[in-house]
Amino acid sequence: MVAIEIPTLVLPNSSSQQRVPVVGMGSAPDFTCKKDTKDAIIEAIKQGYRHFDTAAAYGSEQALGEALKEAVQLGLVSRQDLFVTSKLWVTDNHPHLVVSALCKSLRTLQLEYLDLYLIHWPISSQPGKFSFPIEVEDLLPFDVKGVWEAMEECQKLGLTRAIGVSNFSVKKLEKLLSVATIRPVVNQVEMNLAWQQKKLREFCSANGIVITAFSPLRKGASKGPNEVMENDVLKEIADAHGKSIAQICLRWLYEEGVTFVPKSYDKGRMNQNLQIFNWTLTEKDHEKLSEIYQNRLINGPTKPQLNDLWDDEI
Repeated sequence: MVAIEIPTLVLPNSSSQQRVPVVGMGSAPDFTCKKDTKDAIIEAIKQGYRHFDTAAAYGSEQALGEALKEAVQLGLVSRQDLFVTSKLWVTDNHPHLVVSALCKSLRTLQLEYLDLYLIHWPISSQPGKFSFPIEVEDLLPFDVKGVWEAMEECQKLGLTRAIGVSNFSVKKLEKLLSVATIRPVVNQVEMNLAWQQKKLREFCSANGIVITAFSPLRKGASKGPNEVMENDVLKEIADAHGKSIAQICLRWLYEEGVTFVPKSYDKGRMNQNLQIFNWTLTEKDHEKLSEIYQNRLINGPTKPQLNDLWDDEI
C-alpha cells in the first residue's frame, strides 16, 4: 500500500509557521495499552497518518509512545515527520502543576517534546484525584491566567512546540486572549455535521486559531441513534458521490478548513478516512448539510453537568 500524503495547515499563531496534518488519528478513553492498539498505530503510519492525538486522561499515551518509537526504529517515519498532541487533565490544571504534568506525559510517550499541548477542559479539580465523570464538589476555581503562563513556560522550555486549548467557548477564548502573551494555536472541540460550531469557527478564524474537530463522525459517548451516520440526507449525498457517509462528513470538515481526528483501528476504515482529497461537495450539498438539526453530543465531563460550561453558545 502506498502511503497517502495528507495535506497540512499552517498554525497561524505559531512562532515558526508550524504545520499540522489536517487528518489525525484520535485515541478515545477506551483505547487500552494492548498489542493490537500498537499495531493499529503502526498500520496508520504505513497508510500515511502523521498526526496523533492523545491525552493524559485517555490512558493511551503509553501505547502511542511505544508504537511511535517502534515505527521510528523500523524506519517508517522520523520524529520530525510526526505531529503529536497531548492534553493537560483537570487535576493538573493549576499553575504549579502544569510543567510537571507535561514532563510526565513526555516520559510516558517516550518523547523529548510534543508538537502541541492543550488544556483539556476550562475547569480545575482537586489535584491527584482522578475520576470520570468529575464530581462537581471536587471542582476548584480555574486560574486561566496562571495556568496559561505555565503553558507558555512549557513552550519556552522546549517541552512543546505549540500550546492551545480544548473545549473553550468564544467567551472563554476571549478571556484567555486578554491575558495571553503566546496566543493559543488550536481549540479542539466537538464538531460534526450535527454540531457545526458556526459562531466558534468564525471567532477562531478571525483570531488565528485552528479548530481540531473531535467526534467528527458523531461517535463517542453516543446515546441513541447517531444523528450523522444514520442521517437520510447524508445517505442521499453519499450515494450521489459514490462515497461512504463517513467520507462525506470528513470531506465537509476539510472544506470548512478545520483539522479533525477520527478514531478507527480498522485497516479498511483508516484508509477510507484518507480517501477524501480528490473530489468535492457541491454547493447544493453544502446547502442541504447546513440544514441538519443541531445539538451537542458531548455536554461536559462533570456530574452533574455545569450550566455555564458552554456559556449558552450555539
